Amino acid sequence: MGIPNRAAEFLADLGGMTLALPVLAAALAYAAWRARREEEPRWWAAPLTAALAMLAVPLLVVPLKALFDRQGPPGMGGHGGFYPSGHSATATVAYGAAVLLLAPYVRSAYLRRELLIGGALLVAAVGAGLVRRGYHWPLDVVASWALGGMLLIGAVTGARYLRRSTEE
Repeated sequence: MGIPNRAAEFLADLGGMTLALPVLAAALAYAAWRARREEEPRWWAAPLTAALAMLAVPLLVVPLKALFDRQGPPGMGGHGGFYPSGHSATATVAYGAAVLLLAPYVRSAYLRRELLIGGALLVAAVGAGLVRRGYHWPLDVVASWALGGMLLIGAVTGARYLRRSTEE
C-alpha cells in the first residue's frame, strides 16, 4: 500500500532545518547543563562537537550537490543538485546527535535502547518520506545517511579526544 501522501510529506519535512535544529538545540542545551551540573571535565566537549557536526552538514552537502549535479526523480524538473539529500543528512546528524547527547543521562538500559531505536526510525522515516514524495532517489538518501554517520563518528571521536586530553 505505501505511505499516504500527507504522511510522506510530513515525514519529509521532519528533515528540514526548521524542525530538526530546535530538537538538536534542546538536546545540546540539556546535555551541556547536565554535564556541567555533574562537574564533568570539559563538559562542553560533546555539545560542541555535535554542534560542529551539524554545522558541517550544509558545508558539505551544498558543494557535493554542485559537484555531482545529479538529476532528481521524474517530476522534479530538469535541474540537478539532488545528490546527496540535504534533508536526510540534516535528520541523520540532528536526530542522531540528539540521541547520542541524551543517552548518557537515561538511567534505564531499556529506555536508552528505545531512544536509539526511536532516533533510527525517525531518520529512516524522513528518508522514506523523501523517496515516497519523489523528492529524492533512494541512493540520495542512503548517501546522506552515510555522510551523517561519518559526521556523528567524528563528533563522538572529537568529544572523546577532548575529554581524554584533560585526564593525561
